[in-house]
Amino acid sequence: MATITGTPTTKQNRRRNRLILGAVAGAVVAALAAGGASWWQDRNELSQASDEDCRLAQRIVTEGAEIAAGPAPQAEKWWKETGDERRATMEDGYLGAKVSRYEGWALQTAKDSAEAPSAKDVKSLQGDAQGHCVDAGVTLTLPPLGS
Repeated sequence: MATITGTPTTKQNRRRNRLILGAVAGAVVAALAAGGASWWQDRNELSQASDEDCRLAQRIVTEGAEIAAGPAPQAEKWWKETGDERRATMEDGYLGAKVSRYEGWALQTAKDSAEAPSAKDVKSLQGDAQGHCVDAGVTLTLPPLGS
């Protein structure tokens, strides 16, 4: 009488189960990696401001360049008013922070402060601010301040 052993079938089942589990684990790891990469990219992208925010930013910086050449008391009044308007109406706080820096620089320039920015500083800020208006299709131009 022949004896039947369960060893070959069991080994085949284990091998098949390991392959299936390995494939499932690989798919899960790939999905997690894709999700993590997407999250990382979104995390590092600049916020995108609305076209209204970008137009407001452009108006403020254009006024700022004019105010920077004027008397300090007028510049202080402008700085307060535009700051209040920007905080009340601009939705993109990251763009607002860039515009706020330019507002402060315009005020410092009007006061003939040593803290007034260089043309390189303004150009760098322009690049940073412009990145927030790419989707809006608005090109921000930050005029140089001072001489």
